[in-house]
Amino acid sequence: MSASPTAQLLHDLRLAMTTALSSRRPILHHLNADNSWLLQIPRPASATRKGSRVYYNILIDPWFTGGQTDISWWFSLQFHAIPSAVQSIQEVEELIWRNEAVARGDGEGDGEQRGEAAIDAVAISHEFTDHCHEATLREVGRDVPVFAVKKAAKLIQGWKHFRTVVQVPVYKPGDRLDWRETSLLPLPAWIGISRLEQKSDPVGLHAALMIAFENGRRSSIAGQNGEHVDADDTAEALLHTPHGISHVAVSTIISQADPPIRTIALLHGLSDVKVGETPLGPALQINLGARNGVHVQQALQASSWFGTHDEVKKGSGIVAKMIKSRSMPLVDVLAQEQSSGRLSKEAAKACLASYEELGSGISRVLD
Repeated sequence: MSASPTAQLLHDLRLAMTTALSSRRPILHHLNADNSWLLQIPRPASATRKGSRVYYNILIDPWFTGGQTDISWWFSLQFHAIPSAVQSIQEVEELIWRNEAVARGDGEGDGEQRGEAAIDAVAISHEFTDHCHEATLREVGRDVPVFAVKKAAKLIQGWKHFRTVVQVPVYKPGDRLDWRETSLLPLPAWIGISRLEQKSDPVGLHAALMIAFENGRRSSIAGQNGEHVDADDTAEALLHTPHGISHVAVSTIISQADPPIRTIALLHGLSDVKVGETPLGPALQINLGARNGVHVQQALQASSWFGTHDEVKKGSGIVAKMIKSRSMPLVDVLAQEQSSGRLSKEAAKACLASYEELGSGISRVLD
C-alpha cells in the first residue's frame, strides 16, 4: 500500500534533514502536484540564538484545497486533480516544527506549535487565484508578512487580513540588479525577494519571482536592515517562473547583477499551455513549456531544475473548453534542440541531469 502524500512528505523531510543538517543547505518542499512550495533557508550563525529556530521559512503560492476561479465560476473553475501533500496551513506549520525539532536534535518531534509563527513570510508570484488563493492565504496568521507582485499585493491588501503586505521590486533587462536592495523590511538583511520581467508581456504572465540570499561565507558587514550580512561577492537564489520567462531577459538581468547571483534552483514547468485559439484569432500563450525551460536553464546553469505548475487540473467553464495543453518528454525536446543545432550534446546532457520532477510531498536539499 502506498504512503499518503503527507506521510511521504514527512518521510522525505526526515531524509532531507539528515543531509541538510550536515551541509547547512536550503531545503525545498513541493507541497502539492502543482505550484505550491516551501523554501527553508538556514539562518546565519549570527541570526541563530540558543533555542531559536534554525530555518527561515518562505511559503510560495499556497493553494491546497477547494476550487479556484478567475472572474466567475462560469468563466473558469478549477480543482486539484491530485490531493495536496498538506491540506491546510496548520499542516505546513506542523511540518516546520517537526523539521525544527530534528534540527535541534530533539528527535522527530510531534509538530507541536510553540506560540510563534512557523511561517516567516509568504511570497506570491501572480494575482491569479491559483497563485493568490484567498481561502488558503486567510489561514495564514495576520502577522506573517506577504511579499507579492503589484497586482497581487493590491488584491491582498483589499482583504484587510494581513497587517503587512509588501510590493516586491521589479527588474527588467537593462536595470541594475543588486539583490541587497530587494531586502525590504520586515525581511532579514540576508534575504531579498524581487520580480524579474521581460520587456514585452502585455498580460503579465511571463515573469519570475526571485528569492536571493547570502551564501554563508563569513565576511560580515552591516546590512540596511541593521543586521549583519556577508560581503562575499556571490549570493544564491531560487528562481520561480510558473509560466516561464524569456531566457534572453532573465539571462541579461542575472548576468549583469552586482553582486553576482548563482541560481541554485529553477522552478519552470514542462507543459506548453495555450488558451483561446479560434479561427478569429491566435491563442494566448499561458505556459511557455519545456523548450523555453531548456533555454532558461541553459542561460542560468542552475544547480537544479524542478518542474512546476504542470498539474492537469479538473476544470469547468469557458476557459476549460478553450485551453490546450501539450507536454513533451524533456528528453525528446532536448533531442530536437540538439538536432536543430540550438543545443550542443554536452549542454543537452547537462540540462537533462539537472532536471527532476518533484511529486506532491517530495523534498530536496539545494546544493
